[in-house]
Amino acid sequence: MTKLRSNHRRAPASSIGRMMLLVVLGASGLALGYQQFGHLLNGLPTTNTVEAEPVEDRFYLPDADFPVEVVHHKYFSLGYLESEEQSAWVAYRLTVQELNQPKLPRYDYFDPDYSVSTGSSFHRDYTGSGFTRGHLVPAVDMAFDSAALRETFLMSNISPQVRAFNNGVWRELEEQTRDWVRRNKELYIVSGPIFSTSHDRIGQNRVGVPESFFKVLLDVKDPEWKGIGFIIPNAISDRPLSDYACTIDSVEIMTHLDFFSHLLKDDQEEALESTINLDQWPMHPHRFEWRVNEWNNR
Repeated sequence: MTKLRSNHRRAPASSIGRMMLLVVLGASGLALGYQQFGHLLNGLPTTNTVEAEPVEDRFYLPDADFPVEVVHHKYFSLGYLESEEQSAWVAYRLTVQELNQPKLPRYDYFDPDYSVSTGSSFHRDYTGSGFTRGHLVPAVDMAFDSAALRETFLMSNISPQVRAFNNGVWRELEEQTRDWVRRNKELYIVSGPIFSTSHDRIGQNRVGVPESFFKVLLDVKDPEWKGIGFIIPNAISDRPLSDYACTIDSVEIMTHLDFFSHLLKDDQEEALESTINLDQWPMHPHRFEWRVNEWNNR
């Protein structure tokens, strides 16, 4: 079996790259915890049979050519970009075991992420903007665990998306990714926004509106290691999903991120990130029709 990089312990980028630890004593601490999540509990289970991956084992987090604050949540991590008031990337491993767990009902409460030391955007920044609150880590991907599901509704995981993009081609890619996880047993997933030099901003916190979004997928399970990237404009699309497929190297050029350098050996990284084979990533035959005829119009 091909081996991954053996010395890939990820060092913290800076003191703000670690989770912020807030210790509040007495009733005030309980009040703060309830303020963020109390309205979401509703008696649902808070644990699951799928064990969370330790932070020190998340070797798949990307490196950025610009400063971000790395924040770790239960089943995913993110790099928060303060200048745009959203994450530059989110990263996680998704397994078929997690997808096969019973699904919890969707939440619709968007909360600030108090783990971001500089503060995240707020729900109201998007109100009346004409943009939807688009998930970077899909809520459905984390619907196996109530804490993880709640964390996908933190504003650090949200980015301004055109409604027809969110409901259409982005949804198709999210659903297709889950199909690929079921087919390949697990995938490493990194997603995020791409900004133009001059772009719009919304809300009191001046949240940046992305020009495009990316998603990078990596499969390192035998017998068929492979990787693929997608760059999709933040707009309605009537083109097949395959039109947006590209190499991981291409995504790195557009995002100034370095993917999987702590997970893969140099020769593995070069081989997996410089080419794609669409035959290794079969796509659902009918979703494109559903998107063009139905989803784009919702």
